Amino acid sequence: MPKSVEIIEVSPRDGIQNEKKILSLDTKLELINRAIAAGAARIEVTSFVNPRRVPQMAEADAICAALPRETDCQFIGLALNRRGFERASNAGLDEVNFVVVASDTFSEKNQGTSTEAGLRLFNDLASEASESVRTGVTIAAAFGCPFEGEVSIEKLMHVVEGCMEANPFELALADTIGVATPLDVAERIGAVRAAYPDIPVRLHLHNTRNTGLANAWAGIQAGVMSLDASFGGVGGCPFAPAATGNIPTEDLVYMLERAGIQTGMDLTAAIGAAEYLENALGKTVPGMVMKAGVFP
Repeated sequence: MPKSVEIIEVSPRDGIQNEKKILSLDTKLELINRAIAAGAARIEVTSFVNPRRVPQMAEADAICAALPRETDCQFIGLALNRRGFERASNAGLDEVNFVVVASDTFSEKNQGTSTEAGLRLFNDLASEASESVRTGVTIAAAFGCPFEGEVSIEKLMHVVEGCMEANPFELALADTIGVATPLDVAERIGAVRAAYPDIPVRLHLHNTRNTGLANAWAGIQAGVMSLDASFGGVGGCPFAPAATGNIPTEDLVYMLERAGIQTGMDLTAAIGAAEYLENALGKTVPGMVMKAGVFP
C-alpha cells in the first residue's frame, strides 16, 4: 500500500449539482475555502455547463474570478462540450477535466453526443488546449450505464484507448451510478495500468449501493493514487437516475489515516466542512464519521 493518497474534493461541483436547493455564490466560495483549510490539494470547483440544464452551476465564471489565488491548491473545472472547455480554459484554472461517456445512450443524455463523437471532440480540444492549463479526462459510466446496463471491459478499454490518443496528464474512471464492486475496480484499473503504465489514474466513486469505500480501498491496492470525494457524501448526476452521493471525504480520510496512509487533510476540519454543507443544504447528509466523531 502507498504511504500517501491524494483526495480531490468535488463537493463544490458534483456534490451540489443535483441538489434541489441552489446555494448562493458566497456559500459556494465558503465551501471551497473550507476545503482549502482542510488541506485539499486539488478541488473541482465548478462545471461549465448550460445553466438552464444545471442551474446549480450557473455561477461558474464568478466562482473562478473569486478564487483565492495565493493558495497552493489546484483548481479544476469540468467541461462536457467545446463551449464549456473553452470557458474553463479561459477562467484562470489550473486544470480542465473533460468528460467522455462509455455508453452512447448516457452520452446522448448527458452531453448530446455519441461516445465516438465525444472522443473525437476531446482529442480536438486537447490538441488546441493552452499549455498553461493541464487537460485531464474522466470516463463516465466506466463500470455500468443507467440505460444500457453492463459496460464490458473491452468497451471501456476502447474508450480509454481513444482518450489516450490526446495524451491527457491524468485519466479518471467514474463509477457514475455506483454499481462497481472491489473486484470490478481491481480488474478495470488493472487493465488500464497494464495497457498504459505511465498514466496517473484517478477514481471517482459513488456510494449508491454502499460499496464506495470498499471500492476506494480496492483502487488503492490496484495502484490508484488520486480519489475523488465530497464532504458529507453529497452528490449525484442530474442525467443519471438514482445516482446518489459520492464517498464522504471525511469518511475516506478517517479510513486512510487510521490505516497509516497519509492524505494531507485535517479530519476535524473536513468534518467541520461537512457540517457546514449539511447546514447550507438544510438536510441530513450521508456521511458517517461526522455523526460518529473522531476516534480515539
